[in-house]
Amino acid sequence: MTPRSRLCGVATLAMLAVVPALARAQTALQPYQMVRSLEIVQDRIATGDHAIMPMQRELLAIIDSRLRAMKTSDFADDRNLQALLVYAMSGGNPATVSIVLSRLDLAGPNKDIGTGVLHYLNGRSTEAHAALRPVDPLALPPALGAFAALIKGSIVGTEAPAEALKLLDEARLLAPGTLVEEGALRRSIGLAAGTGDTTRFMRAASQYAERYLRSPYASQFADAFVAGVVTLHGSLDLAAIGDITALMDAEQERVIYLRIARRAGIDGFEELASFASDKAQEAGLRVNVAEDPRALLYSSLAAVSSGTSEEISAKLAKIDRRKLSASDRELFDAVAAVAAKLTATPPRLPAPPVEPETADMAAMDEGDIPVLDVETAPLPRQATAAGRVAPAPKPASATAPIAAPSDKKVAETRRRLDEIDRLLGDVR
Repeated sequence: MTPRSRLCGVATLAMLAVVPALARAQTALQPYQMVRSLEIVQDRIATGDHAIMPMQRELLAIIDSRLRAMKTSDFADDRNLQALLVYAMSGGNPATVSIVLSRLDLAGPNKDIGTGVLHYLNGRSTEAHAALRPVDPLALPPALGAFAALIKGSIVGTEAPAEALKLLDEARLLAPGTLVEEGALRRSIGLAAGTGDTTRFMRAASQYAERYLRSPYASQFADAFVAGVVTLHGSLDLAAIGDITALMDAEQERVIYLRIARRAGIDGFEELASFASDKAQEAGLRVNVAEDPRALLYSSLAAVSSGTSEEISAKLAKIDRRKLSASDRELFDAVAAVAAKLTATPPRLPAPPVEPETADMAAMDEGDIPVLDVETAPLPRQATAAGRVAPAPKPASATAPIAAPSDKKVAETRRRLDEIDRLLGDVR
């Protein structure tokens, strides 16, 4: 154990010892004192101290009880009123916040924040946006302003991404190194990708990876990062992606690249799929994982539109189909069917159009690949009944007229693209 680890462990034990004391002294401590403790705990969680998470639940329960027991006159102290609002935005009980606010005669920003937060906690984003519109986060005390900026940025993200990014920057400015910054960075990644801002996307992803990979919300970062890389791949430097993933441990890196390779393969981005598949294999070697069948499958999928039947079949031959998830087995079968059709002998005369057969493919989602988390992501192992491997679909005859011999190359390209569209169209 490193000295830093020992220090964190001692600090965690010390803070855990505070909970019983807070419970005993809840009638003596002021809410603002309790909420400060809650903020410290949440910031520790954001940076990866998961052992302290039970303490967060205990503190929220203690603060909830204390707030319900308070008199209206206790909120004459602005610190307690601000603590109530911060508690509300820190995962507090909406019912408690509603009861306490109903007893208070608030005006100005405090009233707007209280009303807006209640709407937000109850899922009424439109009403929350209207209530919080006049609130300037930079004019509030930092702890309160940071949460207000985070919530406002989260609400307007879809309709006004530029405004949302500005608000999220304000949240980070007011609360660096906290759970608020973690949430603001995580949201900024998806918004930057959606607006096509490659520079901002890479900067936010790098900052998150440097500080918050151990956060319990890091799986959401993984979702946004993978989606952003695929969306922006045409303007991204692939080496820069490697700089970010180098901040992860080998297993996290492997899973990220597998997810990128899958998305890129389905969308037909061959260069990105090949890059991600190779990087996934490299990361796998560092954690003693044998050649991953998923990486081979995804690189084969992307190569369907340009590779030869022999090249694709050689890759597929290395894959143990039984080690693939259900949806990936369907991807395997689709690629195998296309590869088989590439070798089919075309008829001499044009064939009349027939109704294309329907590939029996279930809708696929990202859930088959483990998301980035603090635990090792195992390889899904699903097989058919009794361990038998289902055969790949038999190649069907051509379904479109074949061009004259002088146009053989054009006809072959058209036939290949038609098969890809038919077999893979449902999973794009």
